[in-house]
Amino acid sequence: MFFTYLRRELRRRRKAALVVASGLALGIALVIVVNSVSSGMNRAQDKVLESLYGLGTDMTVTKAAAPPGEGETTRRPRFEFDAQDNDDTAEQARDLVMVQGFETLASSTVAQVGKQDGVGDAVGGLSVRVMKVNGQFRRGEAAPAQPPQGGPGGGGGGGGEVQGGGAAFDVDSYTAYGTDVTEQDLGPLTSSKITSGRTFKATETNAKVVVLDSAYAKEKSLGVGKTLTISKIPYQVIGIATADSGDAAANVYLPLTQAQSLAGAKDKVTTVYVRAKDSQRIDAVKQTIQKNISGTTVTTSADLADTVSGSLSTASDLASGVGKWLSILVLVAAFLVAGLLTSSAVSRRVREFGTLKALGWKSGRVTRQVAGEALVNGLFGGALGIALGLAGAWLITTFSPTLTAQLGGGGGGAGGGRMFGAGPAGQGGPGSASRALDIALTAPVSLTTIGLAVALAVAGGLVAGGFGGWRASRLRPADALRRVE
Repeated sequence: MFFTYLRRELRRRRKAALVVASGLALGIALVIVVNSVSSGMNRAQDKVLESLYGLGTDMTVTKAAAPPGEGETTRRPRFEFDAQDNDDTAEQARDLVMVQGFETLASSTVAQVGKQDGVGDAVGGLSVRVMKVNGQFRRGEAAPAQPPQGGPGGGGGGGGEVQGGGAAFDVDSYTAYGTDVTEQDLGPLTSSKITSGRTFKATETNAKVVVLDSAYAKEKSLGVGKTLTISKIPYQVIGIATADSGDAAANVYLPLTQAQSLAGAKDKVTTVYVRAKDSQRIDAVKQTIQKNISGTTVTTSADLADTVSGSLSTASDLASGVGKWLSILVLVAAFLVAGLLTSSAVSRRVREFGTLKALGWKSGRVTRQVAGEALVNGLFGGALGIALGLAGAWLITTFSPTLTAQLGGGGGGAGGGRMFGAGPAGQGGPGSASRALDIALTAPVSLTTIGLAVALAVAGGLVAGGFGGWRASRLRPADALRRVE
């Protein structure tokens, strides 16, 4: 009897039912789209962060460079060349390899960090910058002597002036990252994929081999099997890596021991990359490391995420702030409209419900009937809202609007591009310049979002049923009899 009456009443009031369901559908669809866009923002931000410090890294441990004291000057690159007295055409070439970005930490700090409570893994890395100067000096030549003017005894005779000569030098600068080849699961290299050749072997801890970023290899016309010379030491190119998104963390990757030797930083690292055992306890692990290892700065991915600006940050703020509040307001309005329409429909059915009560229906049965109709309207609106929400998310993913993430080169404990090792390829190293990445926005819809939509649909039906049921329960048989003509 319940379902028969329910089906008949919904058919008879199709327009009213469609209005209620449509209102709920719009609110639920907006919630799905906002949640999926927020999820897409988080994924985009994760891609940005992974392009800096690699996949799986939860935090880094560094030591910020101390500001120069009074009278001290910042270290500047200095090149010295030998005099070439006998050969004007001899080419001069010098490489200067410098640690960049941070004060160095002792390699023993890596093991110390790894022993802290909550730390799953810790790997050290050394970020350096290679400055290469090559060119040649040109010896000047004395100009022919000029005869004196004005005859004998006249002055003004010239001669012997040196003309020509000078120097022409090219300057090349690129970033390099010393990686622990025995632990390649953490660090900036994990943000790139080997597209040619191979990666390092665990036995190549001190081998003269390098992996090049694909953009740098193309620029320098280098490939697998060729040689890259650093400080007169030839290194064999064993692999080409392509960054998953944006720029690579470094132009050149080489074994940590080799990087330490080139930079004169034996048993030193600039960054310790840390993976937590539990991703929910990252803040607690951060506090533990800062407490037990003095003089270090611990930066989490959340700290770095706060430095992301550009359209990605703006869109994220809109999705998490304005978008969520807007969806809540629309949803609340849809619930209220559904409840009021259901209550209004009940008031138009006074004769019907009064007659049913006169025939023996209890108030509870009338209330359940009205609530059942409202619940079906809510479920129908939920199904329609899920369909609209999925369609909206699909359109966003299909067209994939491009967002820009701007990463400043801030220092200190707050993070920034420099907090995570090597600076972007082609830039002046950590902290020297901001870096921009273009990220395609997607709108993934999770099962949690679908479950939320179903819950909202049921809630909307119950709210509407509550309004209508309360109104129906207050009707009396006498109300129906008064309306009988």
